[in-house]
Amino acid sequence: MPNIIAISNLYKTYASGFSALKDVNLEIRSGEIFALLGPNGAGKTTLISTVCGIVRASQGTITVAGHDIVTDYRAARAMIGLVPQELTTDAFETVWATVSFSRGLFGRAPNPAHIEKVLKALSLWSKKDNKIMTLSGGMKRRVLIAKALAHEPEILFLDEPTAGVDVELRRDMWNLVRALKADGVTIILTTHYIEEAEEMADRIGVINRGEIVLVEEKAELMRKLGQKKLTLQLEQPLAAIPAPLAPYALTLSSNGAELTYTYDAHDEPGRIIALLRHVDEAGVRFKDLQTTQSSLEDIFVSLVREAK
Repeated sequence: MPNIIAISNLYKTYASGFSALKDVNLEIRSGEIFALLGPNGAGKTTLISTVCGIVRASQGTITVAGHDIVTDYRAARAMIGLVPQELTTDAFETVWATVSFSRGLFGRAPNPAHIEKVLKALSLWSKKDNKIMTLSGGMKRRVLIAKALAHEPEILFLDEPTAGVDVELRRDMWNLVRALKADGVTIILTTHYIEEAEEMADRIGVINRGEIVLVEEKAELMRKLGQKKLTLQLEQPLAAIPAPLAPYALTLSSNGAELTYTYDAHDEPGRIIALLRHVDEAGVRFKDLQTTQSSLEDIFVSLVREAK
């Protein structure tokens, strides 16, 4: 899959001396959903704003489908739709007017059929003649998304698009994202709802303190970094873990009714078999067992902790 965005040796240092981005190198593939995760202040919004030409980089290069965002700004920016965190809309305009105007800003000819399609997809059609100032916060968020899609961009940036919105909008949002991906649109999102990234993304990037900590295929990330837990539900509670089982670093629940073994997802399955054999030899009987794997949130927290 070819790259549609290429970021090389990107730095952003403000006049105060604060380094918001430090030697960021990142490539986004055409047609993928890329989730950028990081704690507050990690540099997610700065990175998006720099790609979109809102923030000027201190050093480095960014190209969008081969167009340099500085020397060929108009061509690069015309390919991008941006949904920012802030609710910035033209309060006295109608929904239809403000979305149509956004299309014209990019030099696109009027296309009422496309605007209608976008508004209906975002459940805004019934509000098309309403002034922005009369809408709820959730509806204003929908308008921002509609504005970003008005000029039919090939790349869509979603900066915390569902933060603080209702469940209905979140559902509509992700349905729309799936439809856009099916149409070949490249989508880059930042989110605090890690379960959304886990469900939607093809690849995951983690940024912390302005540096890219990791970029990985989601499935591969889960496989390589996810921990698994084997929990044995015991027939009789234990007061302590038998000495022969000490090499496995088991944990005993507070009531003594469960033994838990934590291991890496890529550990040899033979070690589990050996553990169960030693449990039996120690005279410990269990009535049930279950395995669970770390969520993406567990992995994310672990990565950020390691980067500090």
